[in-house]
Amino acid sequence: MSTLTAARPWWRHPALWVALFAIVTTFAFIELRGIWDPDEGRYTNVALNMVDSGDWLIPRRSYEVEHWTKPPLTYWAIASSVVAFGTNAFAARVPSALSHLLCVLLVGLMGRRLAPGNGPRAALTYAAMLFPFGASQMITTDYLLTATETLALWAFVEARFGPSHPKRWLVLMWAGFGLAFLTKGPPGLLPLLPILLFDVLTGTPGRPGIFRPLGLLVFVAIAAPWYIAVTQKTPGLLGYFLGSEVVGRVATDEFKRHGEWYGWFVIYAPTLVIGTLPWSRSLWRWMRGLAAQVREWRSGVAARIAGANWLLPTLWALVPLLIFCIARSRLPLYILPLFAPLALLVTLQSLKDGRAMPRPAAIVLWGAAMIALKIASAHFPTHKDARDWARAIRERTSDPIEEVLFVEDMARYGVHLHLGPRVQIEKLSLQDVPEARFNPEHDESLDGELAEHEPEQLWVCKQDNAATVFAHVRAAGFEPVVLGTPYQGRLFFRTVPVTRPPVVATPPAR
Repeated sequence: MSTLTAARPWWRHPALWVALFAIVTTFAFIELRGIWDPDEGRYTNVALNMVDSGDWLIPRRSYEVEHWTKPPLTYWAIASSVVAFGTNAFAARVPSALSHLLCVLLVGLMGRRLAPGNGPRAALTYAAMLFPFGASQMITTDYLLTATETLALWAFVEARFGPSHPKRWLVLMWAGFGLAFLTKGPPGLLPLLPILLFDVLTGTPGRPGIFRPLGLLVFVAIAAPWYIAVTQKTPGLLGYFLGSEVVGRVATDEFKRHGEWYGWFVIYAPTLVIGTLPWSRSLWRWMRGLAAQVREWRSGVAARIAGANWLLPTLWALVPLLIFCIARSRLPLYILPLFAPLALLVTLQSLKDGRAMPRPAAIVLWGAAMIALKIASAHFPTHKDARDWARAIRERTSDPIEEVLFVEDMARYGVHLHLGPRVQIEKLSLQDVPEARFNPEHDESLDGELAEHEPEQLWVCKQDNAATVFAHVRAAGFEPVVLGTPYQGRLFFRTVPVTRPPVVATPPAR
């Protein structure tokens, strides 16, 4: 008998089972929940308008109003998925789900370099984390941003820790940053700061610098064309991007997103503690040992090079987190990109503690719990579910609908997906008020929409505000016709022109 150890059968390889875990937990019941407004509805609505109109250059929330809060990569991804898989919630969520799986793969590949032999363990650590899993079921820009930034960092890890071709990997890094810039603009370049700091702290002569001409050219070729096209087409747009969407979100509380001095703790502390389950204890042990690590790294370049596999994910996690805490606009999904380095740190800490990988039975139970949470969220009662709104509309009318008009109310843009293509969703103001040039609050005024009076319009208003709205409609020469009973405190109605008897002129008295 040969003394050589028999090769492991392919079906027992850990990477295969980690991939299966990630795919099943990500895609199981992904279509069960309807589109939730406002965020999911807004992104799907803009993407569907691209498909409906054929214009993939200008993001629009309606045919009349352009939508400039984000660059187009997320809209393009959703629109492409809808074209491929149909107009449904599954298709709308595919880009986020695939971004999650890509991050699982990339974290595993980085784990292979930073903790040799433990790539599958790092991938499983990320795949099982609660917050990245939950975010993979949501339609936002944040997972595409996370995937493109993680792609850039993986390429940097290969350039600095891999065996060959560092210059080629750095070009791929800039391609990743180009895609990140096309997803969320300048915030997509935030991981460049820890990269630069890492290179300064571990600098060795002879290794290629990150600002390589070919890499920068690739970045510009990916990131710049869309911005050039739309800013030339829309004067003043560049100033809006830099002013409101970058400076306004970082330096002010313009968007009312937890800008209080303590807002960073209220939002990010629970996200990190709960979101890193089931590995929160390992993350806590890493945090407790961080001060000792920092003292060791301060002793010199040699110590930092020796601990480079810890230093890079530490900088990648902490430097952006500090900036997110300082910024005045704070939401849990902003720190989603930081869960990739956190998964690497948890992996390194678990190895340092001598902890074995969880038993298969424990992994299966945790995966079942994750799927159960997904099913529970789909049955969670909320007024934000656009599928329920679409069902309520269908129950009240069988007539064709081309526009759903919300008067002085939150527009349920997710209804666009659930009612089918070419259904426009608009938010109307009761009075004709001045609106911002970019991203106005309302799509149009009530009077402006009544002047058009298209027969396939469906109107929605709050029940408490119905008397005022109906009086306005009647003053414009139309009669509101209520459809069915109220839903979520709202009335659905059509408008019909009022037929007035002809005025007979009275002959003047002789």
